[in-house]
Amino acid sequence: MKIGNPADKPANVGPVGPARNQPAEAAKAPDKAGATTDPSAKVELSNTAASLLSTGANSEFDADKVARITQAISDGKFEINAEKIADRLIANAHEVLGKAQH
Repeated sequence: MKIGNPADKPANVGPVGPARNQPAEAAKAPDKAGATTDPSAKVELSNTAASLLSTGANSEFDADKVARITQAISDGKFEINAEKIADRLIANAHEVLGKAQH
């Protein structure tokens, strides 16, 4: 299932594979898995993905919260509130779709 606005044009981020300054022979050499790489292969990110990369994701990490949740799961006391999860998923979808329309 693809989520997003189909009008969201992909942003070309360039070739994938060997470095651009390597000779053509090196670009066609097999990798560790034995597959050869095509120097003309490209990866494209949607405008939304490119925007997230440029602004940076929220990188806050709460180690104490992770420890509390891990302990609650281990103790069998962790409760999942499906209604709260569904509400947040819907709110997030509205937010993402609202940003894509602007």
